[in-house]
Amino acid sequence: MRIGVVSDTHNHLGNVRLIVELLNAARVERVVHTGDITQAKTLDVLAGLAAPLHGVFGNNDLERDRLDAAVARHGFRFVDGALELSWAGRRIAVVHDPRELAALPRPDLALHGHTHRLSVERSGGALIFNPGECAGHMPGRNAVGIVDLTDLSVEIVNF
Repeated sequence: MRIGVVSDTHNHLGNVRLIVELLNAARVERVVHTGDITQAKTLDVLAGLAAPLHGVFGNNDLERDRLDAAVARHGFRFVDGALELSWAGRRIAVVHDPRELAALPRPDLALHGHTHRLSVERSGGALIFNPGECAGHMPGRNAVGIVDLTDLSVEIVNF
């Protein structure tokens, strides 16, 4: 199973539209957003994904009534704090801030955002991954990730 990973979109709708195109073209089976969506209209654009969307809220997701309504309207799954998933026999933890990972049981795959920096780390057989910048704040450094849960390999898609 291949999953798309998106972080810190910060309501940059042009980038979000491109992210939807890229992940649909990659035919990922699920997409995870690691927080800092910022506004509900970003979720409306992400509704164009061909795969189900799961995620966590970040520290800049302050319009919670509107975000919660968009999550419900589109059938997404988002939580505050940590989201724990089990897909393709892998234990997956999703948080916004990487400091939150220390309080969780060790997953096979840990996904986070918050730093806007690409990070691919391996520790004790686990993969810790942040796709980095998706918000357009650092031109030329925008990327999403694709993780193959079979072997925990990572593909970075720059845009």
